[in-house]
Amino acid sequence: MSMRPVSIIGAPTDIGASVIGARMGPEALRVAGIVEAVARYGCLVRDCGDVVGPLNPQQGPVDGFRHLHEVAEWNRKLHEAVYRELSEERLPLMIGGDHCLAIGSISAVARHCREHGEKLRILWLDAHADFNTSAITPSGNIHGMPVACLCGHGPAELTGIGGHVPAISPADIRQIGIRSVDEGEKRFLREQGVEVFDMRYIDEVGMRHTLELALAGLDDNTHLHVSFDVDFLDPEIAPGVGTTVRGGPTYREAQLCMEMIADTGRLGSLDIVELNPALDNRNMTAELAVDLVESLFGKSTLLRLYQS
Repeated sequence: MSMRPVSIIGAPTDIGASVIGARMGPEALRVAGIVEAVARYGCLVRDCGDVVGPLNPQQGPVDGFRHLHEVAEWNRKLHEAVYRELSEERLPLMIGGDHCLAIGSISAVARHCREHGEKLRILWLDAHADFNTSAITPSGNIHGMPVACLCGHGPAELTGIGGHVPAISPADIRQIGIRSVDEGEKRFLREQGVEVFDMRYIDEVGMRHTLELALAGLDDNTHLHVSFDVDFLDPEIAPGVGTTVRGGPTYREAQLCMEMIADTGRLGSLDIVELNPALDNRNMTAELAVDLVESLFGKSTLLRLYQS
């Protein structure tokens, strides 16, 4: 699969979460060999180092948001870093860090798509829908709000990043692997029309059919963004996350998911978030994440007829 050169951008912060440790995720992924893994499949790789932002003050929520101003600063800086690499026709691979960082990365991708007249499709691989607002969140943690913020529901400091509100439409996103949704969030997801393939759906129809539906309609003018929260995976195989939820995809289901995305040839940008090495077992979750990323970039058991 022919791909653009890849730029790896670290975002070492757990500013949007209440459990600390995801700030160590970028280094754990580098130790697990993410740079070498992507390069192994024919991509020219540039490690851009880490975005630098404010320290985590570890304070409680204020007016429904934990660390709002610090979260906004991290996301503004990440937005510019991702947008810069896209402008150079490179594929940005953001390694976090918690999932609040998707506000910065995806708003940059959406800005790039608007400027180039491209359609956007986002695959949100996660145990959580991340569609909370300050009015319905039980925690105030902004890593539970990025999809809502990107869709225009949130404080101006976050919804305005990238200069267009909303940054995306609910129609742009497909959520896969969801199995933990707060009560108010369930109603809000339905009201907004977000397409969610939860674990019950995957259990009933299988990962192959789920991905076929999630990827339906992609064409040569579609930018495909994957936002991969490591808690998408079942915690038996991926314990190194702060918000584990039992009953996630197995290793083979996750591999099939990544391989089918690779088969499209449309991957244009990627987030890997919520890896928490402090909760991991001998870096096994980071190594698994790198293994799955290899599949996203073209690793397969055999040469398939549809591979270029």
